[in-house]
Amino acid sequence: MTSQTDRDADSSVASFILDRWSPRAFTPTEITEAELLGLLDAGRWAPSAYNSQLWRFIYARRNTPHWERFLSWLIPFNRSWAENASAIVYIASRTNTLSSSTGEPVDAPTHAFDAGAASVLIQLQATHEGWATHPISGFDKDIAHAGLELPEDHALHAAIIIGRRGDASVLPESLQAREQPSGRHPLATLALEGRFVTPGTAD
Repeated sequence: MTSQTDRDADSSVASFILDRWSPRAFTPTEITEAELLGLLDAGRWAPSAYNSQLWRFIYARRNTPHWERFLSWLIPFNRSWAENASAIVYIASRTNTLSSSTGEPVDAPTHAFDAGAASVLIQLQATHEGWATHPISGFDKDIAHAGLELPEDHALHAAIIIGRRGDASVLPESLQAREQPSGRHPLATLALEGRFVTPGTAD
């Protein structure tokens, strides 16, 4: 796949990674359940501690009975652009698992890390299939947790907005200039050999 962005990586990062970014301009079009489940199936193949697979993907598609309810939990800013998308997927995970020795519930310390890995695979698969994604945390987590009928031992992490990219002109003028892939911190400030070093301090 030829990269569709002007991002420069510090090494030979695959184009399907560089092509993933988080737009807000969407064209109000529908996604079929089969198409959406194909994206979510990628998340199913993420790695997880002890292969526990504690993540859950709860979704609503545009023009279906759950759509307005899923939108209603977003903060007004996010709803203003997400309402043009094709699907909303809330990412949750169970915070405990069953002990292999006792069969009793025990804390699952990597449940959020594992759910994040699944979320990234969904977004990369979406990019591969020509869909755009924008992960968000701006929603009422308590109301959404209740509205999704999640058990108490499940944590709600984020939502992924999925749709076909639209023209930036559909956004308020203040957002139009931001409708482009963002850069990243230099790798040298993120990848540290041997020990943690605060950026800007002497070695």
